[in-house]
Amino acid sequence: MFPATDLPDTLPIFPLPGALLLPRARLPLHIFEPRYLAMLDDTLKTSHRLIGMVQPMSTPEGSEKRLHHIGCAGRVSAFSETEDGRYMITLAGISRFRITREVAGFSPYVKADVAWGGFERDLGPTEQDTGFDRAGFLQLLERYFTAQDLSTDWDAMKDAEEELLVNSLSMLCPFELEDKQALLEAPSLQTRRETLVTLIEFALRGGADEEVMQ
Repeated sequence: MFPATDLPDTLPIFPLPGALLLPRARLPLHIFEPRYLAMLDDTLKTSHRLIGMVQPMSTPEGSEKRLHHIGCAGRVSAFSETEDGRYMITLAGISRFRITREVAGFSPYVKADVAWGGFERDLGPTEQDTGFDRAGFLQLLERYFTAQDLSTDWDAMKDAEEELLVNSLSMLCPFELEDKQALLEAPSLQTRRETLVTLIEFALRGGADEEVMQ
């Protein structure tokens, strides 16, 4: 368990669209842009080895790019270097945070001052969802996977812990950026599961208020 006293006041920010990280989950990443290679090199020199994953906001073409204020910090738990100087890394989700201000400087990547208040639960034990109807959820999920032409290990789905199942699907399903952000900001596992179900049902309706596909 990551101690709260080790959480830094400033984080390097990796604004990767669609790459959602959640507490106690793992996210594999391929790092190849020079500025993010520099970010990783700097991160590996710190004691905490944390990188802040943040979703960019959906903005009109040509307008200034902006970041959502809430992201999730991940600790570099594994990395390997390819022969051409790129990195394959894994981030272990530690805690969500709120950006208070971006830090000006000469760094090629974004840094931000962050606050951790309000996300203390992220550093605690695995969350439970007492209202979880696994059978009904898996039936809905099977219809969604069929509609999206996705495959999975259904036996593993049936046996997975609630948090691992809900968080993994939230990270992996091909939702829009704002939907991913809503899943990130969900205050509890139950709320995230309810949001996930709503997004799946919406996708099964084809994104319109039509009868759910059978």
